[in-house]
Amino acid sequence: MMFIISSSAGSRWASANIPSASSLAHQHCPSSCGDLNISYPFGIGPGCFHRGFELTCDHTAHPPKLFLGNSTTTQITSPLYSSGLYTTALGFNVTMSHGVDTYNVSWQPPDEGVIIGHDNNLYVVGCNVDVILFGDNMTDLIGSCMSVCTDDREAMERVNFDGYCDGLGCCYIVLPRDLPAFMLQLVRRNVTAEQLLDDEGLSNVKVLLSRYYSFALGDLYMSWVNISNVQDAWIEIAITDQPDCESAQVNKDTYACNDESNCQNLPSGRGYQCQCPSYMQGNPYVRDGCIQAAYNSRPKENCTRSCGNMTIPFPFGIEEGCFASDDFQLNCTSSNITVLDRRYTQYLVANVSLDDGFLAASNMVDNTSYKFMPRVVDSDYDGSYHSEYFHESVVDGIFYFSQEAEIINWVIANLTCEQAMQKNAKYACISHNSYCQNVTRGRTHFGYRCKCSNGFQGNPYLQNNCTDIDECSIPNKCNGICHNFDGGFNCTNCTHGKVYDPTKHKCVMSTKLHNIILGIAIGIACCLGSISVALGVIVLARKWKKGVQRRIRRACFKKNQGLLLEQLISNESTTNKPKIFSLEELEEATNNFDATRVLGCGGHGTVYKGILSDQRVVAIKKSKIVEKTEIDQFINEVAILSQIIHRNVVKLFGCCLEDDVPLLVYEFISNGTLYDLLHTDVTTKCLQSWDDRIRIATEAAGALAYLHSAAAIPIFHRDVKSSNILLDENFTAKVSDFGASRSLSLDETHVVTIVQGTFGYLDPEYYHTGQLTEKSDVYSFGVILVELLTRKKPIFINNLGEKQSLSHYFVQALHEISLMEIMDPHVAEEADQEDINEIASLAEACLRVKGVERPTMKEVDMRLQFLRTKRLRKRHHLPEQDGDIEALLHLEAKNLNEHIDLVNAAHVIPQVSSRCYSLEQEYVSSFRSRN
Repeated sequence: MMFIISSSAGSRWASANIPSASSLAHQHCPSSCGDLNISYPFGIGPGCFHRGFELTCDHTAHPPKLFLGNSTTTQITSPLYSSGLYTTALGFNVTMSHGVDTYNVSWQPPDEGVIIGHDNNLYVVGCNVDVILFGDNMTDLIGSCMSVCTDDREAMERVNFDGYCDGLGCCYIVLPRDLPAFMLQLVRRNVTAEQLLDDEGLSNVKVLLSRYYSFALGDLYMSWVNISNVQDAWIEIAITDQPDCESAQVNKDTYACNDESNCQNLPSGRGYQCQCPSYMQGNPYVRDGCIQAAYNSRPKENCTRSCGNMTIPFPFGIEEGCFASDDFQLNCTSSNITVLDRRYTQYLVANVSLDDGFLAASNMVDNTSYKFMPRVVDSDYDGSYHSEYFHESVVDGIFYFSQEAEIINWVIANLTCEQAMQKNAKYACISHNSYCQNVTRGRTHFGYRCKCSNGFQGNPYLQNNCTDIDECSIPNKCNGICHNFDGGFNCTNCTHGKVYDPTKHKCVMSTKLHNIILGIAIGIACCLGSISVALGVIVLARKWKKGVQRRIRRACFKKNQGLLLEQLISNESTTNKPKIFSLEELEEATNNFDATRVLGCGGHGTVYKGILSDQRVVAIKKSKIVEKTEIDQFINEVAILSQIIHRNVVKLFGCCLEDDVPLLVYEFISNGTLYDLLHTDVTTKCLQSWDDRIRIATEAAGALAYLHSAAAIPIFHRDVKSSNILLDENFTAKVSDFGASRSLSLDETHVVTIVQGTFGYLDPEYYHTGQLTEKSDVYSFGVILVELLTRKKPIFINNLGEKQSLSHYFVQALHEISLMEIMDPHVAEEADQEDINEIASLAEACLRVKGVERPTMKEVDMRLQFLRTKRLRKRHHLPEQDGDIEALLHLEAKNLNEHIDLVNAAHVIPQVSSRCYSLEQEYVSSFRSRN
């Protein structure tokens, strides 16, 4: 069994200073071994190499051989690069004995700095063996393969004639990343074929680490493989005293890169490499080792500029002194074939383009070895591994090998135009009338090329070689009299009635003038026809779009239970029936639901202010509906509001069901909520007198009592809170937000529902049992009474900085401390102790834990009405006597003749900045309206 793999190496610097070439020469450090040059950090002998980069030269061999480390097991086969080196394929044999099925093999690098790279493969040659490759421990699984053999040797010869390791006698594992070491597990498969071939000496399994191996069936029967079928392994170098560049650059004394070079982290995170900038060359590990690449802008005279039938323009060339740099050297073979020789492979060149910057070339492959284009990671590399080398885009110096193997793009240097112009001696665009052009590949800068300016042609890389193009000599370039000048031309048109005759090169009278007129007429007709078709298409598109919108809105109407809602409201009286608005009406009313029209956001939707076409100001609620149950809640609110006619309940005007989410349209309430009035600005005294608070509580209680006992069907609000009590322009209370409400049949006393409500107002009995009764709204109203008394939020922060329930705080205060200590100072100052006690007693009754012990909403309303009437008697000094409210009001009217000015004021409330009014005004206004 055999495996082949690539590796990259790194080392740990021992010296604190970067050596120079002269200091290495002074120590008599060998600079070569046979035909191979040696450059630092590699070296032979003490002081000549960086720790981890020691080499050994075997002078007994002819020619001498160079080895990695201080042994003679890993031979270096190519020149040393700053990024790594090539070595012979690494490999060994594993003899698989009878009775043993599993073999574990490990491999460590021959020196500190070696890291196995991802450019190589692990090849296994053997019969009926499963191979599992791990990293430096058995938990780091890299890959696996399986090699099997048939008992028919002729069949195997037929299958493996192409030399691929496809699993018959040979398999391979691709390395997805660099490895510092690896472990290998071989498992023998117990099959008849293995026993058959074992007699022929096939119990040995060969393992090779190399870039490529061409399998030959004879390798199964040899003690080792045919080395001509194996490419070298690639070993990268790295400095491993620090994990990355950032850590290494902290300490300049141990930093291995010279001042000119760049530092590059290894993908494995095990060290870094030094590289000269793209426009320089040399050794980045030696002081002053990076120098600017030589560029010859003046080739010698009488250079051969062709090979066979192909022209070879400068900066490319064949002979020494005829090309701009070594990268541009081409070879002309004895067969007149032009060859580009890169260190990885050779390419047959069929064409050289200066304007477009490419070579038309094909990869050369012989019968004994396969040469592959190198795999290079650029800035767009996504970290994935590609095994099809021919299909990868590769950057190699000034060349860019595209995925199409026959195209090789090139640049003069890996510099921007700005960088190149700063290095005048190296700037390649030396011809007059030429310019520099930056070349990019995607988001990555590739380099620059030179081009002749518009109107000029030639070679911009040679002095004064961009010459003017004579456009007038180009046939049909000018339909008139042509005048050429440097860099361009102009054309004088023939006079009216004449045309240019290209055969005579002058303007002549046209014998086909009528054809021109006919052509113009046809053109106009076609133009008008095109315009008509375009207008027709626009009209049809608009109609189609409107039809689509109508279908979408109708689908939304059905999805939002529009048919059900139409049936529910069809039985309403004509005067009270809610209107079903179109979406177009509400978009116009809200300026397409502009954010500046938002009045507020609640638990069931967002409310916008709108102005209908009849100039009514309305509030439009856009529900937050994502589930069918919420659509049911919306239909529930519409059905409930359509049944309610009460001065203290918000009035429903209609709804819209043509949008994804339904919309409600109801009367606009201008002065916000009771919650805002009590808690938003605590310094505000407007409309917060004791009489005002009793009036607001009475109006809200009357609305709830109406819902519970006077509506056609009993309705439980289920979300009574101060933020759902709105105040209109006269500060009259309006109960709103019926999205959570439930209606009952006349024979029902409660309904079991999913608990809904707001913490601080939520009935504890309803919370624990899920049984919704009218007493749940009574409890919530009791919290509002406490808010009016104390001006505290339903959940507030007490003196200890803790959150506390207002209802619990109030009940506790009634039993433990003086009631006056928790009152709002304005209430304590204005109200009678008797009135406070009466409201507190009512609130305490509403907040009882057991619902049966609480009063009904009607009883609450009557007690508040009684308290308010008693306050009016006291204010106007009326006698304390029993009787119905109507008799009292007539009596009050008789005794209030002297207050006629106050009566008139009740009808027209002046619009002062505070927008306040007194309870007396409201009382007189009520009295006048009844008469």
